[in-house]
Amino acid sequence: MKDEIYIRRCLELARLGAGNVSPNPMVGCVIVCDDRIIGEGYHKIYGQAHAEVNAINSVEDKQLLKKSTLYVSLEPCCHYGKTPPCANLIVASNIPKVVICNRDPNPKVDGGGIKILEDAGIEVVVGVLEKEGRELNKRFFTSHEKFRPYIILKWAETIDGFMDIDRKREVKDYWITNDNLKVWVHKQRSEEDAILVGKNTVINDNPRLNVRYVAGKQPIRLIIDRDLNISKDRNIYDNSQRTIIFNSLIGEEKGNMVFVRLDFEKDIIDQIIQYIYSIKIKSIIVEGGRHTLDSFLDKGAWDEANVLVGNNRFYHGLKSPTIADVLLDRVENFGDNKIKFYRNYSY
Repeated sequence: MKDEIYIRRCLELARLGAGNVSPNPMVGCVIVCDDRIIGEGYHKIYGQAHAEVNAINSVEDKQLLKKSTLYVSLEPCCHYGKTPPCANLIVASNIPKVVICNRDPNPKVDGGGIKILEDAGIEVVVGVLEKEGRELNKRFFTSHEKFRPYIILKWAETIDGFMDIDRKREVKDYWITNDNLKVWVHKQRSEEDAILVGKNTVINDNPRLNVRYVAGKQPIRLIIDRDLNISKDRNIYDNSQRTIIFNSLIGEEKGNMVFVRLDFEKDIIDQIIQYIYSIKIKSIIVEGGRHTLDSFLDKGAWDEANVLVGNNRFYHGLKSPTIADVLLDRVENFGDNKIKFYRNYSY
């Protein structure tokens, strides 16, 4: 089916904006005339031109727009935000037909863009490859439909099921996975809004929680440190990127450091989720440690879990969390290492 071919191309283009457009969705657009693509575009950077604008601008002969079909992965916007409404531009360009993958769940749009097009006499088709479009923008849909961020749990474990050495018996540097997975981890960080760890992970490993092995934006660092026990010489205090520390003592902001006071006598996970949703964080990676991961697992408060399995053994130490095999979605191999991907559709 031709519509599916061109919408699939829209989704490919949209994916190029990963890591750069949040809190906006990833959107791609293709313009077709006489079975030939004459224009393409995607939303490249938050606050800049949307996919439809870039696609229309890429068409050399604007007269062809009058007999073209515009394909787009998400309903064209109909409100003034950082850019003008794309629906109005499509109407002004005299494009006679628009094919849309997903309707926009944002209440500022949610059918409004479609109405503008139809009221102008444009033929509109909606729902082509809808499932694939929702998967691409799962963070955006989760935010608008469930009023929370998309939550990804991530940890590395040995083939005998340990995520850490026994620190009472051993003091040494170690790494569980290979270099290919190091790059994969940093690519993932660059595409999500924030990364969360608990106090013990910072004390034991002194992680930087940044992006180093790929080009991309730095995630917001989220740290749980109830009594502010983490030493100020740890990497999270280097002021190099936005860092939010959830604690029970103070609420203040100093440069890139934000201290958010929570009530630790109540459910901490719910408070953290509500707070980061309120500041428009669309997705987080929960990287550890074991107690923090278990807190999310016990509540069922997660959408994906990425378990990186290295080809080595610890024989003793800290056991990894476990997830029911029925939630296993797929396995991908990276040399002698692999990633097990789990999905939790009930949250």
